[in-house]
Amino acid sequence: MTKTDEKNQVKRFFGSRLFLIIGIPLALAVILGFVRSYYSGYKVNQEIANLEKEIRTLEHKKIESMEILNYVMSSGFVEEKARTELNMKKEGENVLVFKNENSYLDREISKNESTGQKISNPLKWLYYFTNKEYVPNKQ
Repeated sequence: MTKTDEKNQVKRFFGSRLFLIIGIPLALAVILGFVRSYYSGYKVNQEIANLEKEIRTLEHKKIESMEILNYVMSSGFVEEKARTELNMKKEGENVLVFKNENSYLDREISKNESTGQKISNPLKWLYYFTNKEYVPNKQ
């Protein structure tokens, strides 16, 4: 066989229907495998990016929690809670207690309850803003 005959046979094989029947499905299988591989790599990269974002968020929350914990463990916080919730005082500190006398509105309500008369709400507000005493009608 000469070189021209060999080239002719190769050309005939690549131009034949057998090559098309075998070659096209094989090429599609290779392309499909490549596309699947590329897509799975893309999904993995997306998941990595989401997890990195979540890590940054959790680290930020951890820092905030540590700051809150440090504040809660500080003596200033303990002192503040002791003063507000337990009504405690520091040594050497003086405390003044003011008795709250009944306000004008409280006196008015107690008068109404004792006399048995009811006053409408707008009338109560009028007496409150004008600082007038309610005088019940005597019947």
